[in-house]
Amino acid sequence: MLMPRDRLATYFMRKKRVLVAYSGGVDSGVLLKAAHGAVGDGLLAVTFDTPTTPGHDLLCAVKTAKRMGVRHLVIRYDELSDGRFRKNPADRCYWCKRMMAGRLMRIAREQGIRCVVEGTNAEDLEGHRPGYRALREAGVKSPLAELGYRKTDVRALAKGYGLDWRKPSSACLASRIRTGVGIRRETLSAVDESEDYLRSLGLTQVRVRVDSEEGDVARIEAKPREFGKVLKNASAILKRLPFRRVSLDLRGYS
Repeated sequence: MLMPRDRLATYFMRKKRVLVAYSGGVDSGVLLKAAHGAVGDGLLAVTFDTPTTPGHDLLCAVKTAKRMGVRHLVIRYDELSDGRFRKNPADRCYWCKRMMAGRLMRIAREQGIRCVVEGTNAEDLEGHRPGYRALREAGVKSPLAELGYRKTDVRALAKGYGLDWRKPSSACLASRIRTGVGIRRETLSAVDESEDYLRSLGLTQVRVRVDSEEGDVARIEAKPREFGKVLKNASAILKRLPFRRVSLDLRGYS
Protein backbone atom coordinates (compact mmCIF):
# COMPACT_ATOMS: atom_id res chain seq x y z
CA MET A 1 0.00 0.00 0.00
CA LEU A 2 1.40 3.38 -1.00
CA MET A 3 2.13 5.89 1.75
CA PRO A 4 0.30 9.26 1.50
CA ARG A 5 3.32 11.07 0.09
CA ASP A 6 3.91 8.33 -2.47
CA ARG A 7 0.29 8.43 -3.64
CA LEU A 8 0.54 12.13 -4.44
CA ALA A 9 3.89 11.71 -6.17
CA THR A 10 2.46 8.86 -8.24
CA TYR A 11 -0.43 11.08 -9.36
CA PHE A 12 2.06 13.38 -11.12
CA MET A 13 4.61 10.75 -12.15
CA ARG A 14 3.23 10.11 -15.64
CA LYS A 15 2.60 13.77 -16.40
CA LYS A 16 5.11 15.59 -18.57
CA ARG A 17 3.90 19.10 -17.83
CA VAL A 18 1.71 20.43 -15.03
CA LEU A 19 0.12 23.79 -14.22
CA VAL A 20 -0.55 24.38 -10.51
CA ALA A 21 -2.93 27.14 -9.43
CA TYR A 22 -0.82 28.37 -6.54
CA SER A 23 -2.38 30.59 -3.88
CA GLY A 24 0.53 30.53 -1.44
CA GLY A 25 -1.42 28.37 1.03
CA VAL A 26 -0.49 24.99 2.50
CA ASP A 27 -2.71 22.92 0.17
CA SER A 28 -1.48 24.34 -3.12
CA GLY A 29 2.06 24.47 -1.70
CA VAL A 30 1.99 20.70 -1.19
CA LEU A 31 0.78 20.23 -4.78
CA LEU A 32 3.55 22.51 -6.03
CA LYS A 33 6.23 20.56 -4.17
CA ALA A 34 4.92 17.16 -5.29
CA ALA A 35 4.52 18.21 -8.92
CA HIS A 36 7.96 19.82 -8.98
CA GLY A 37 9.53 16.60 -7.74
CA ALA A 38 7.76 14.64 -10.48
CA VAL A 39 8.01 16.88 -13.57
CA GLY A 40 10.82 19.32 -12.72
CA ASP A 41 11.05 22.08 -15.31
CA GLY A 42 7.74 20.90 -16.78
CA LEU A 43 5.97 22.68 -13.91
CA LEU A 44 4.31 26.08 -14.15
CA ALA A 45 2.82 27.82 -11.10
CA VAL A 46 0.15 30.47 -11.67
CA THR A 47 -0.96 32.91 -8.98
CA PHE A 48 -3.76 35.45 -9.41
CA ASP A 49 -3.22 38.97 -8.12
CA THR A 50 -6.77 40.25 -7.64
CA PRO A 51 -8.69 42.72 -5.45
CA THR A 52 -9.78 39.78 -3.27
CA THR A 53 -6.27 38.33 -2.82
CA PRO A 54 -4.78 39.10 0.60
CA GLY A 55 -1.48 40.91 0.01
CA HIS A 56 0.16 38.67 2.62
CA ASP A 57 -0.76 35.55 0.62
CA LEU A 58 0.50 36.97 -2.67
CA LEU A 59 3.87 37.88 -1.14
CA CYS A 60 4.16 34.40 0.38
CA ALA A 61 3.37 32.74 -2.98
CA VAL A 62 6.03 34.75 -4.80
CA LYS A 63 8.69 34.06 -2.16
CA THR A 64 7.95 30.33 -1.91
CA ALA A 65 7.88 29.74 -5.67
CA LYS A 66 11.18 31.59 -6.00
CA ARG A 67 12.74 29.57 -3.19
CA MET A 68 11.62 26.32 -4.87
CA GLY A 69 13.03 27.45 -8.20
CA VAL A 70 9.64 27.03 -9.89
CA ARG A 71 8.60 28.89 -13.04
CA HIS A 72 5.95 31.25 -11.75
CA LEU A 73 3.43 33.56 -13.43
CA VAL A 74 1.56 36.21 -11.45
CA ILE A 75 -1.58 37.20 -13.36
CA ARG A 76 -3.44 40.44 -12.62
CA TYR A 77 -7.17 39.84 -12.68
CA ASP A 78 -10.23 41.76 -11.50
CA GLU A 79 -13.24 39.72 -10.36
CA LEU A 80 -15.10 42.96 -9.71
CA SER A 81 -15.45 43.38 -13.47
CA ASP A 82 -18.24 40.76 -13.27
CA GLY A 83 -21.49 42.20 -11.90
CA ARG A 84 -22.67 38.75 -10.82
CA PHE A 85 -19.69 38.50 -8.49
CA ARG A 86 -20.02 42.09 -7.21
CA LYS A 87 -23.59 41.44 -6.06
CA ASN A 88 -22.19 38.81 -3.67
CA PRO A 89 -24.85 36.10 -4.04
CA ALA A 90 -24.70 32.74 -2.25
CA ASP A 91 -22.95 31.26 -5.31
CA ARG A 92 -20.43 34.13 -5.56
CA CYS A 93 -17.53 31.67 -5.61
CA TYR A 94 -18.94 29.95 -8.68
CA TRP A 95 -18.62 33.10 -10.79
CA CYS A 96 -15.14 33.86 -9.45
CA LYS A 97 -13.79 30.35 -10.02
CA ARG A 98 -15.46 30.16 -13.42
CA MET A 99 -13.52 33.24 -14.54
CA MET A 100 -10.24 32.06 -13.05
CA ALA A 101 -10.58 28.47 -14.28
CA GLY A 102 -11.17 29.73 -17.81
CA ARG A 103 -8.03 31.84 -17.57
CA LEU A 104 -6.01 28.91 -16.23
CA MET A 105 -7.13 26.63 -19.05
CA ARG A 106 -6.25 29.26 -21.68
CA ILE A 107 -2.76 29.64 -20.21
CA ALA A 108 -2.38 25.86 -20.16
CA ARG A 109 -3.34 25.57 -23.84
CA GLU A 110 -0.90 28.35 -24.78
CA GLN A 111 1.86 26.54 -22.87
CA GLY A 112 1.01 23.07 -24.21
CA ILE A 113 0.01 21.80 -20.75
CA ARG A 114 -2.78 19.26 -20.35
CA CYS A 115 -2.77 18.78 -16.56
CA VAL A 116 -4.14 21.74 -14.56
CA VAL A 117 -4.57 21.28 -10.80
CA GLU A 118 -5.62 23.25 -7.72
CA GLY A 119 -5.57 22.67 -3.96
CA THR A 120 -9.09 21.76 -2.80
CA ASN A 121 -8.84 18.91 -0.29
CA ALA A 122 -11.40 16.23 0.61
CA GLU A 123 -12.49 17.98 3.81
CA ASP A 124 -13.21 21.21 1.91
CA LEU A 125 -15.94 19.40 -0.04
CA GLU A 126 -17.97 18.90 3.14
CA GLY A 127 -18.93 22.59 3.09
CA HIS A 128 -20.74 24.85 0.62
CA ARG A 129 -18.41 24.89 -2.40
CA PRO A 130 -20.04 26.35 -5.53
CA GLY A 131 -16.56 27.26 -6.78
CA TYR A 132 -15.62 23.60 -6.94
CA ARG A 133 -18.39 23.00 -9.49
CA ALA A 134 -16.93 25.71 -11.73
CA LEU A 135 -13.49 24.08 -11.53
CA ARG A 136 -14.91 20.68 -12.51
CA GLU A 137 -16.82 22.19 -15.44
CA ALA A 138 -13.64 23.79 -16.77
CA GLY A 139 -11.54 20.62 -16.44
CA VAL A 140 -9.32 21.73 -13.53
CA LYS A 141 -8.36 18.77 -11.32
CA SER A 142 -8.12 18.60 -7.51
CA PRO A 143 -5.67 15.79 -6.66
CA LEU A 144 -5.90 16.21 -2.88
CA ALA A 145 -9.68 15.80 -2.94
CA GLU A 146 -9.54 12.98 -5.48
CA LEU A 147 -7.03 11.04 -3.36
CA GLY A 148 -8.95 11.61 -0.14
CA TYR A 149 -6.48 13.88 1.66
CA ARG A 150 -8.00 15.79 4.56
CA LYS A 151 -6.58 18.92 6.23
CA THR A 152 -4.48 17.03 8.77
CA ASP A 153 -3.11 14.78 6.00
CA VAL A 154 -2.10 17.81 3.93
CA ARG A 155 -0.31 19.46 6.85
CA ALA A 156 1.54 16.21 7.54
CA LEU A 157 2.65 16.15 3.90
CA ALA A 158 3.72 19.80 4.13
CA LYS A 159 5.82 19.03 7.18
CA GLY A 160 7.46 16.11 5.37
CA TYR A 161 8.22 18.35 2.40
CA GLY A 162 9.85 20.96 4.65
CA LEU A 163 7.12 23.53 4.02
CA ASP A 164 5.52 25.85 6.57
CA TRP A 165 2.94 23.31 7.71
CA ARG A 166 1.76 25.48 10.63
CA LYS A 167 0.76 28.36 8.37
CA PRO A 168 -2.79 29.54 9.26
CA SER A 169 -5.53 28.88 6.73
CA SER A 170 -6.55 31.77 4.52
CA ALA A 171 -9.42 32.72 2.24
CA CYS A 172 -10.25 35.42 -0.27
CA LEU A 173 -11.12 38.83 1.14
CA ALA A 174 -14.65 38.66 -0.28
CA SER A 175 -15.44 35.98 2.30
CA ARG A 176 -15.30 38.70 5.00
CA ILE A 177 -18.40 40.39 3.55
CA ARG A 178 -21.87 39.08 4.40
CA THR A 179 -23.67 37.32 1.53
CA GLY A 180 -25.98 39.69 -0.31
CA VAL A 181 -24.00 42.82 0.57
CA GLY A 182 -22.34 44.24 -2.53
CA ILE A 183 -18.56 43.89 -2.79
CA ARG A 184 -16.65 47.14 -3.16
CA ARG A 185 -12.98 47.61 -3.89
CA GLU A 186 -12.45 50.04 -1.00
CA THR A 187 -13.99 47.58 1.48
CA LEU A 188 -11.67 44.79 0.35
CA SER A 189 -8.67 47.11 0.72
CA ALA A 190 -9.80 48.14 4.22
CA VAL A 191 -10.08 44.51 5.30
CA ASP A 192 -6.67 43.60 3.89
CA GLU A 193 -5.01 46.60 5.55
CA SER A 194 -6.71 45.82 8.87
CA GLU A 195 -5.73 42.16 8.93
CA ASP A 196 -2.12 43.02 8.08
CA TYR A 197 -2.03 45.44 11.01
CA LEU A 198 -3.55 42.90 13.41
CA ARG A 199 -0.98 40.29 12.36
CA SER A 200 1.74 42.84 13.09
CA LEU A 201 0.45 42.88 16.69
CA GLY A 202 1.12 39.16 16.95
CA LEU A 203 -2.28 37.67 16.09
CA THR A 204 -1.76 34.41 14.23
CA GLN A 205 -5.28 33.63 12.97
CA VAL A 206 -7.49 36.63 12.39
CA ARG A 207 -10.42 37.76 10.27
CA VAL A 208 -11.98 41.20 9.97
CA ARG A 209 -15.64 40.71 9.08
CA VAL A 210 -17.63 43.61 7.63
CA ASP A 211 -21.01 43.87 9.33
CA SER A 212 -22.74 46.73 7.51
CA GLU A 213 -23.93 47.38 3.99
CA GLU A 214 -22.04 50.68 4.04
CA GLY A 215 -18.79 48.84 4.84
CA ASP A 216 -18.03 51.00 7.90
CA VAL A 217 -18.63 48.50 10.75
CA ALA A 218 -16.19 45.66 11.36
CA ARG A 219 -15.90 42.69 13.71
CA ILE A 220 -12.57 41.09 14.65
CA GLU A 221 -12.42 37.31 14.91
CA ALA A 222 -9.32 35.95 16.67
CA LYS A 223 -8.29 32.90 18.63
CA PRO A 224 -9.65 33.22 22.22
CA ARG A 225 -6.15 32.78 23.62
CA GLU A 226 -5.16 35.94 21.68
CA PHE A 227 -8.00 38.15 22.90
CA GLY A 228 -5.55 39.72 25.34
CA LYS A 229 -3.46 41.10 22.47
CA VAL A 230 -6.54 42.72 20.96
CA LEU A 231 -7.66 44.28 24.24
CA LYS A 232 -4.15 45.46 25.14
CA ASN A 233 -3.95 47.29 21.81
CA ALA A 234 -7.60 48.34 21.64
CA SER A 235 -6.91 52.08 21.52
CA ALA A 236 -4.35 51.72 18.71
CA ILE A 237 -6.62 49.33 16.79
CA LEU A 238 -9.55 51.75 16.90
CA LYS A 239 -7.34 54.52 15.56
CA ARG A 240 -5.67 52.41 12.88
CA LEU A 241 -8.53 50.38 11.42
CA PRO A 242 -10.46 52.37 8.76
CA PHE A 243 -13.93 51.63 10.15
CA ARG A 244 -16.44 53.77 12.05
CA ARG A 245 -17.02 51.03 14.63
CA VAL A 246 -14.99 47.92 15.51
CA SER A 247 -15.95 45.06 17.85
CA LEU A 248 -14.34 41.85 19.06
CA ASP A 249 -16.32 38.64 18.46
CA LEU A 250 -16.26 36.79 21.80
CA ARG A 251 -17.09 33.50 20.05
CA GLY A 252 -13.58 33.61 18.58
CA TYR A 253 -12.26 32.77 15.13
CA SER A 254 -14.56 30.63 13.00
